[in-house]
Amino acid sequence: MTKPWDHNALLLKARLFLNHAMDQDEPRTFDERALWASLALELLAKAALARVSPVLIAVPSEDGNSLLVASGLIEGDVRFTSVPAKTLFARCAKAFRPFSDKEAGAISGARNDYLHGASPTFTSIPEEAWWPSYWAQMHILANACDLVLDDLVGTDRVGAVEKHLARNARNIEQRCEMLLGRARQRLALFEAGQVRASDAAEWARYRVGDHSARLQYSSTEACPACGALGHLEGDNIEEATHHTDQLSEDDYESWMELKVSSEHFSCDRCRLILDSYELIAEAELPESFAVRTEVGDYWEPEYGND
Repeated sequence: MTKPWDHNALLLKARLFLNHAMDQDEPRTFDERALWASLALELLAKAALARVSPVLIAVPSEDGNSLLVASGLIEGDVRFTSVPAKTLFARCAKAFRPFSDKEAGAISGARNDYLHGASPTFTSIPEEAWWPSYWAQMHILANACDLVLDDLVGTDRVGAVEKHLARNARNIEQRCEMLLGRARQRLALFEAGQVRASDAAEWARYRVGDHSARLQYSSTEACPACGALGHLEGDNIEEATHHTDQLSEDDYESWMELKVSSEHFSCDRCRLILDSYELIAEAELPESFAVRTEVGDYWEPEYGND
């Protein structure tokens, strides 16, 4: 019997669902294809994590059965329960950059609404815009499994996927250019006093930090639009290094240096917001930043189910 955490079996099932999503011989609507594709996304996320260790997809329940059976410490007729999609995507975002749990979560959320809600359609996003975003995430997970596109979808479908990927890359470039251009324009109009009364009032109501994402760690960085100091923020710690400095013969100071992934940038001067890893990278801002903190302020998060 196939084990539910077997990454090869999960990968095989992801391929099967992708085949349903991409098979042009079947008269399926976009909603049906997107549904199959969203299921494949979750399976590929499971496969990528389980390939590293099956315990990464096991629910850490109080009795520990799923963890124990996945690690091979116990055998027999034990029910294995995997973590929900939200947890899968959060772990993939930390392990397989630049995978976006936000993008993946939107896809799985749309799937749940389509299956369990009253919505007659999978998403309001046009098909030509949905697939490029979808394949950007799938490509990252395939790479995490050491697969090329040919392995995942077959030679005859690689061209179609590569077109979606190229369109997504161009979309990120255009969106970044659009956001930076609008921020510069908005600032120039305000400084020249050429804004409408309603816009001027909204500008006046703004308070420093209003556009912050309120993430745990932050650093300052020059805004790519106006040059003022903006706020680079993140929650995900890539590295943590413990330091001890000798202040005197009997006095020592311990502190932690954290390397944090850049997830959000905002500027209080021009009101620029870059809310994804891809946009931050496209704007040539640092993809991570260093933070110094007290040893007592840093701890490994508890391992539990979200």
